[in-house]
Amino acid sequence: MSEKKRKMAFVVHSGSLDKLYPVFILASTGGAMDAEVSLFFTFWGMDAIKKGGLEKAKLPGIMSLGTGMMKGKIKDVGVPTLKEMLEMCRDTENVKIYACSTTMEIMGISKDELIPEVDEIVGAATFLDIAMDADVQMFI
Repeated sequence: MSEKKRKMAFVVHSGSLDKLYPVFILASTGGAMDAEVSLFFTFWGMDAIKKGGLEKAKLPGIMSLGTGMMKGKIKDVGVPTLKEMLEMCRDTENVKIYACSTTMEIMGISKDELIPEVDEIVGAATFLDIAMDADVQMFI
């Protein structure tokens, strides 16, 4: 009898640098630990999965003035870029990326604008089915 595979589900509501790093660090670590990880990007989190979005991510509000400094510190200590973190997630073959269909409609985002790593465009009910079966659920 095999052990049940652990599952993690994240709602990614923000596309800011300070929120995306925890998402990708936790997702890549969970994936490397052989957990099934589901990332549901909605509202401002959608900015991250639009083409070029990870490279444009910055700190929120007035803190955005320190984005360059923060990216420099991240580089100095050898932490991968957000794009590299996404690649690490995908390399585990355990991380799935979902785009919110309702947010796409509200914000006028087309499928063509999304990065190719997006696995599926789904609504809230579909993602809630995934999240309710997860051992860990987070809203970031």
